[in-house]
Amino acid sequence: MSAERFIMAEARVLERRLYETCVLGAPPDGVVAALRAYRNGDGGFGYGLEPDKRAPDSLPLDVEIAFRTLADAGVTAADPDTAGLIGPACDFLAGVADERGAVSLAAPVIERYPRAGHLTEWTYEPGVNPTAGLAGLLYRLGFDHPWRDAATAYVWAELDAGTLPDDAHALSEVLVFLEHVPDRDRADRHADRVGELLRKTAMFHLEPGTPGYGMTPLQIAPEPGSRWRTLFTDEQLGGHLDKLVADQQDDGGWPISWDPPSTAARLEWRGMVTVGAVRTLAAYGRSPARP
Repeated sequence: MSAERFIMAEARVLERRLYETCVLGAPPDGVVAALRAYRNGDGGFGYGLEPDKRAPDSLPLDVEIAFRTLADAGVTAADPDTAGLIGPACDFLAGVADERGAVSLAAPVIERYPRAGHLTEWTYEPGVNPTAGLAGLLYRLGFDHPWRDAATAYVWAELDAGTLPDDAHALSEVLVFLEHVPDRDRADRHADRVGELLRKTAMFHLEPGTPGYGMTPLQIAPEPGSRWRTLFTDEQLGGHLDKLVADQQDDGGWPISWDPPSTAARLEWRGMVTVGAVRTLAAYGRSPARP
């Protein structure tokens, strides 16, 4: 199909491997091998694994992409190769965390390299974005580490204090945490409030066709069995699925709605969102517009 042709022609090896694993049924060892190219000696990940900054240095934002990719590929910490990537990355996170266990998205080192315009000083402040998402992914991967425990305590404290930021990305990170943290009763007590906050944020596009950049329900519930599927009506999800189908471009890939730092970064992002679009449409029983 045209989406597959786009992925094979334009996407990174990592997304090609992920597509082969998630869509074509290939074993996940290729995904693990591709991630190793982004690994640094400090155990973290860098080199533009998250394409909006081109710094080679390890950053929590890149570690999060690594953890999410491993989880999407279906691997767990029970696999020695996977654990060999996750453990040192957690050591890196512990080394850059503040006294609460919170980490920031990025660091001033990104200023030495090309980066997207939205990656400014606000990304240097530790917070639930990305701490909550990273901790949630570690639970999903089944990996125990002292930093995960510290991060978990920090996120619970923020939830109990009711001080979550009015930001769609931060709230989506909290939902990842609440989906996978083992204390289900405590997580369920917070879930409705976080979901309601998310639906009201300016950067969350509850209705399809909302102009400008923003997150959508399909990023929160990318498949019908998602924990947060019930936050949205069938009509809302159906409208976003219709829009996702319509957004496919003539070259078979999907576009992005922000300005990345380079032509290469744009193609890298398009590869990432195209793999995600194909997977989401398939999960909901829909087909791309261009076969």
